Amino acid sequence: MSLEKTEVKLHENNRPNLSRYSITAWFYDMLDLPWERQYSKWRPHLVGGVRGKTLEAGIGTGRNLKYYHHDVHLTGIDLCPAMIRRAHKRSKKASCKVTLFQEDACLMESIQSNHYDWIVSTFLCCVIPEDLQKPVLDQFARVLRPGGQFRLLEMVYSQKPHLKRRQDFFAPFVEKVYGARFDRKTLHHVTGSDNLKVTGTQYLKEDVYLLIDGIKRSSEPTV
Repeated sequence: MSLEKTEVKLHENNRPNLSRYSITAWFYDMLDLPWERQYSKWRPHLVGGVRGKTLEAGIGTGRNLKYYHHDVHLTGIDLCPAMIRRAHKRSKKASCKVTLFQEDACLMESIQSNHYDWIVSTFLCCVIPEDLQKPVLDQFARVLRPGGQFRLLEMVYSQKPHLKRRQDFFAPFVEKVYGARFDRKTLHHVTGSDNLKVTGTQYLKEDVYLLIDGIKRSSEPTV
């Protein structure tokens, strides 16, 4: 396991998230504990079948790390160095090779094109501002090899009135602390991508936790 230090270029519209998580990182795991009781049951399914060169974008404090197969060569990136340092501690118990460093998923200037077999992202896009959704997905398409796969787990607004009322109650807290919103249009942006193709969607719980699976198209679309 290695923790690389690099000079990172940040997208100006993503800087508020860096400022937010520089504080939130100190108590992130404690705040997330009530939800982690559910998430920990999903994580083996989310990453257990992943193989090859894998990029986890928005690795956070590294909760997924211990569930990766030993054949995975994992690169983990996050906007916030404090989150990366916490992920580094967890990486010591991972069975796969892990490299961690700070990087803005909107730019990914240090990551080569057509390189990864897999991209995994859990609750990244619901944190990314709406105007940066397409840049993030464009970067996913760039760094995936043709035919490479991606798996995104996001939170969305429920269509059930009682659940949406609960989400509305928590929405100010969720946005202030995590920068996340329930109204991001990630699936819409993925389906509109020229280079990414959705192969399946499912809800892991209610109609809130949306899992999006897909691949990078093998060739440029015809015009």
